[in-house]
Amino acid sequence: MRIRMMLAGVVAAGLMALPAMAQDAEYGEPLRLMLTDAAAGNCSEAWMAPPVMSACQAQIAGMSAGLQALGAIESMTFISARDTPEGRVETWTVAYAGGQTLTWFIGQRQPDGKFAAVGTGG
Repeated sequence: MRIRMMLAGVVAAGLMALPAMAQDAEYGEPLRLMLTDAAAGNCSEAWMAPPVMSACQAQIAGMSAGLQALGAIESMTFISARDTPEGRVETWTVAYAGGQTLTWFIGQRQPDGKFAAVGTGG
């Protein structure tokens, strides 16, 4: 099963040039809410910066079906956080009721509280 959300506002080189490891999880609840909303067929305008919102809207039909097929979120585990030039990016593993686990990232929180980077590597 292939589920992808486009990276919006993230330059791969920016993620590769990681200055410092951050220690504490901050973005778990927004990620959970975004994934739950996407499974229900909705893009979370309250949490998504415009480029991420646009990418979500373009992909929501397939993304929603894919997330529904995985089942409910059973658990989320914080893996790491990195400070990038564009802002903090956290990595999480998300375990689903169907038995699959995906790795997600979320970050680059904007002054309005919305995120400019959300996605999965599988």
